[in-house]
Amino acid sequence: MPKWKTIIEPFRIKMVEPLGFTTEKERSDLLKKAHYNLFQIPADKVLIDLLTDSGTSAMSSEQWACLMRGDESYAGARSWYVFEKAVKDLTGYRYVLPAHQGRAAERIFMSVSCGPGKTVIANTHFDTTRANVEAAGSVALDLPVKEAFNFSSAAPFKGNIDIAALKKSISEIGARNIPMIIMTVTNNSLGGQPVSLSNLKEASKVARQNKIPLIIDAARFAENAFLIKLREREQSHRSVIQIAREMFSLADGCLMSAKKDAFANMGGFLAFNDSGWLKKAKELLILGEGFPTYGGLAGRDLEAIAQGLKEIVDENYLSYRARSVAYLAEGLKKHKVPIINPPGGHAIYVDAKHFLPHILPHQFPAQALVCELYGVAGIRSVEVGSLMFGRGKGRDFEPAKMELVRLALPRRVYTQSHVDFIIEVFGFIASRKKFIEGLEIIEEPKTLRHFTAKLKPVRVGGFR
Repeated sequence: MPKWKTIIEPFRIKMVEPLGFTTEKERSDLLKKAHYNLFQIPADKVLIDLLTDSGTSAMSSEQWACLMRGDESYAGARSWYVFEKAVKDLTGYRYVLPAHQGRAAERIFMSVSCGPGKTVIANTHFDTTRANVEAAGSVALDLPVKEAFNFSSAAPFKGNIDIAALKKSISEIGARNIPMIIMTVTNNSLGGQPVSLSNLKEASKVARQNKIPLIIDAARFAENAFLIKLREREQSHRSVIQIAREMFSLADGCLMSAKKDAFANMGGFLAFNDSGWLKKAKELLILGEGFPTYGGLAGRDLEAIAQGLKEIVDENYLSYRARSVAYLAEGLKKHKVPIINPPGGHAIYVDAKHFLPHILPHQFPAQALVCELYGVAGIRSVEVGSLMFGRGKGRDFEPAKMELVRLALPRRVYTQSHVDFIIEVFGFIASRKKFIEGLEIIEEPKTLRHFTAKLKPVRVGGFR
């Protein structure tokens, strides 16, 4: 039999939802009203929404059936036991605590483990992880590998942690001052790049030698496991579920936003082996989330997550998912749009710093491109640059190391024609990119400013 070149969607569409078509004037007015922050744009005014892959996936018919089966008993619901079993079967950890989403799990875990004088080390913290570490009074230290910042290289595992830097940091900081090492798989802040199994093994060895807990941020564990199967030669013969279970076995626990690789619209959890953590975490869970057998979630959500954890390791789906992301990457490259190579598992990251060299970091080139994408065609994306990770103002301004625009593809939502349209829009923008203007902040909160900050164009007369 021939090896087919076309990768088809491994599902049929049973329900449709209309898209938000708008006029150019409507989008211009909406941008002004939203103060050039796409988080403030109404979703029904968005044509293609690439803001995030979190909670935006299309659930399967089996997951919708789970919504009907959900047991909404306050304590000890049947749905809780279905959920607990699914998590334990996947991770192998002894204790499972549900939470309403990933950042809630982070808040509980950081409150239990962190504090002043402590440093949490990671391959790279994502925005909410960093914010929760810092809210607990600790320092968030990133130790990515050097090749992570060489966007043009074909290095297969740019999400890895720098093992030499990890050993050095532990020696300098002291193991007793490091409550945990976090491995984010895939590495969202650095282009959705995967972590190799060999790197995870090395990090685990260092952590255990120094008696430091290793925690996996498992939001996209299956996509990471699939990229290990594709790119790590020694693992090519193994199934995704085998690789995933070994990943979890190398750590002492995990945090997960189930809104990513579990296809759920809401939910998350903590899972670990330490009974000491359990007691403290339960107290915080009850205080802020709910009883430990529902943790801020309806029984129907617990059931949908359990089903999603089974569906995500389907290798036909994962093959389609990886190919879809790669297809978008290939199309952008044809228009000479610089991206992080090779493409990761859930998104394409456009290098706005090199795409828009005339816009300086303090004028937020990535956010400027985000606004241009919406203004031109109604496509919503998100900035991962100096608006999200920069510090200070004026002369004290410290830009982020990267100025990226993330195009996060929701799972099982858009078709090839949608992706072709995105590529066409970028071709148009590339032909007139020198006219794109920068932005400045006029109002911002103290933490996670990119969600609610207000901006305005650098030059008077409108953004476009």
